[in-house]
Amino acid sequence: MLKVENLRTYYQLPKPHLFAAAPVVFAVDGVSFEIPAGKTFGLVGESGCGKSTVALSILRLIEPASGSIWLKGMDLLRLRGVEMRRLRRHMQIIFQDPYSSLNPRSKARELVAEPLIVHKIGTAYEQKARAEELLSHVGLRPEQFELYPHQFSGGQRQRIAIARALASKPDFIVCDEPVSSLDVAIQAQILNLLVRLQREFGLTFLFISHNLSVVQYICDDIGVMYLGKIVERATRRLIFKEPIHPYTKALLSAVPAKDPAFKESLTRIKLEGDPPSPMNPPQGCRFNTRCSFAQKACSWEEPDLKEVSAGHWVACHHNPA
Repeated sequence: MLKVENLRTYYQLPKPHLFAAAPVVFAVDGVSFEIPAGKTFGLVGESGCGKSTVALSILRLIEPASGSIWLKGMDLLRLRGVEMRRLRRHMQIIFQDPYSSLNPRSKARELVAEPLIVHKIGTAYEQKARAEELLSHVGLRPEQFELYPHQFSGGQRQRIAIARALASKPDFIVCDEPVSSLDVAIQAQILNLLVRLQREFGLTFLFISHNLSVVQYICDDIGVMYLGKIVERATRRLIFKEPIHPYTKALLSAVPAKDPAFKESLTRIKLEGDPPSPMNPPQGCRFNTRCSFAQKACSWEEPDLKEVSAGHWVACHHNPA
């Protein structure tokens, strides 16, 4: 369904003064992955590692610097005007904050019908019926269809955002931390809703999160990002049972364990220092300044993302097992 190859997206900042060079933020610097139809691919990592920039670049809400993005066999970066607009109905996004992403002056039914109006899908009667059908499908009652966003709870607002994303019958949906602003009980409800909708409509998800427990529940394959690059990519089972990259191991060691005996058996890995600035990434491996396994080559040679076993890709010179 989706294939991303060597995606690079940079932000150019204003010059600090007239004669200075404009600073550049290397937000995404060579990211590649694939998502089969009907599956969920998760991107995890610390805040600022480039996860959301990858999502916005795929949807062409931010223009990438280079690379290729293939959706349903079409290169998105080559599409312009009417062709790109025609394809947009097949890809949607669920944003992190359901309050700021919903127009406070529109009612729930109007919010869900808006994509249909923009893409000129159906008559006014069909648009209204479709919106009400989707609102019911995500768990809202008929008397709530004419309410405004501020009259809903956070979880209900996110249900409206999900219904809106489904309105144009997309094949691919980006979920940009869709449950991070919700409490744990509501998170479980929204995740179960997404799983059910994916099964019913055959949806393909790119799921972005910094919560590994959430990613473990919903994703089929996972990519771990650090400072604009994917350092490890594998199936959910391999990432959680057989992590290889030191950064992945550090992330997993910070996840609270339900079983006290299992928790005691884990080695807590504490990373020293803060992540380097994406404006001035380290030479060589970008994790070498915080890695306890760093070798001499790590400081000058950037490791390639290599397949170390079937379906398990790692970018590390040491490859500790």
